[in-house]
Amino acid sequence: MKAHATYRETFAVSEFRALWIASVFSIVGDHLARIALSVLVFNRTGSPLLTATIYALSFLPSVLGGPVLAGLADRFPRRTVMVVTDVCRAVLVAVMVLPHMSIFALCVVLFCTELLASPFSAARSATLPDVLPGDLYVMGSAVTNITFQAGQIVGFGVGGAAVVVLGTRGALAADAVTFLLSAAVVRLWVRRRITVTDGGTPGDSLLGQVVQGARLIFGVPSLRVLVFLAWLCAFYVVPEGLAVPYAAGLGGGAGAAGLLLAANPVGSVIGAVVVSRFVPPAGRLRFMGPLAILSCLPLLGFAARPGLAGACVLLALSGLGSSFQLPANAAFVAAVPADRRGQAFGLVQAGILFFQGLALLIGGAAAERIAPHLVIVVAGSLGLLVALALASTSLRARRPALTQLSAALTGDPVGR
Repeated sequence: MKAHATYRETFAVSEFRALWIASVFSIVGDHLARIALSVLVFNRTGSPLLTATIYALSFLPSVLGGPVLAGLADRFPRRTVMVVTDVCRAVLVAVMVLPHMSIFALCVVLFCTELLASPFSAARSATLPDVLPGDLYVMGSAVTNITFQAGQIVGFGVGGAAVVVLGTRGALAADAVTFLLSAAVVRLWVRRRITVTDGGTPGDSLLGQVVQGARLIFGVPSLRVLVFLAWLCAFYVVPEGLAVPYAAGLGGGAGAAGLLLAANPVGSVIGAVVVSRFVPPAGRLRFMGPLAILSCLPLLGFAARPGLAGACVLLALSGLGSSFQLPANAAFVAAVPADRRGQAFGLVQAGILFFQGLALLIGGAAAERIAPHLVIVVAGSLGLLVALALASTSLRARRPALTQLSAALTGDPVGR
């Protein structure tokens, strides 16, 4: 295999195609469910608070239960975990289609449905390095990131149109079908792999696995730096929560807010393509620190309170910088033992969701007292300080560890 893989080689792997198709179904289903449930609750209650609560419940379970249930991906065959969780989610979403369900019952079913997203995501993330070795993994991660960002750009518009055509219950039924299709694709085209800990270790509870996973990712210095880099997104996500008030301050409406929300994903897609396709594997870790800095640095430009075009450029540059997550993710995979990947991914993902949500809440509360553009500047400044510290740590104290990770990613046996 060549050191620098291509997108064509990545999609030539049938198991990756299956996992990618399953992720597309997941993205489509997520948008359908969130929009359909929001519309359904608002039509029935007329309450913005209850509508927002339903929307928030689509994220909360991954934070609360994700770290615990992610361990299932290390205790049982990962293909089995993906198929079973998909089928269970299809059944739960189908229950939401039933007429006359109370709002409370909808909340409970939605919470359970989203809770199962954690073991599925952990199993999928842990399987990907087995399916795509070496640099193919970086290309596969780039494709996954591009697919997700593209879903962010167009997903809500397509989902809204689907709700208009199918109605809320029809959209929920379609969401249930996407889970079944995902389960079928994974079952038919992803190979069953047995991990070292399949079936669990006697006396080793799921909670015990959480503790062991935390000790692993925070006990190894190079892993700790990579985890903190992953959580850096909490700072550059703040403009997303302030897009509507910032656009309103410019005299714009929903259209202007939509452009602001799309700018960062567009930059992220461009960055993913550039880093994965044009930067040699051995050089990606060297760019990780500078790109992390770039993810937050443009936000300081909001001190000048730029117009719509300028703000979009700054947010796109921030998105471009966020492509540091690709080499960081690849380095993380190279350093985590294969039989602990599910738990490790689950903990990191839960942290991402928690800190993003916390940052959005703090940013929104701060914008009640000071101008939104100043809140963005503060978030960018704090993120920049953290990025500088992490970049310095990576270059100065962790160079030998990252050199070993680079060798692992490029297929060089040195350091293994």
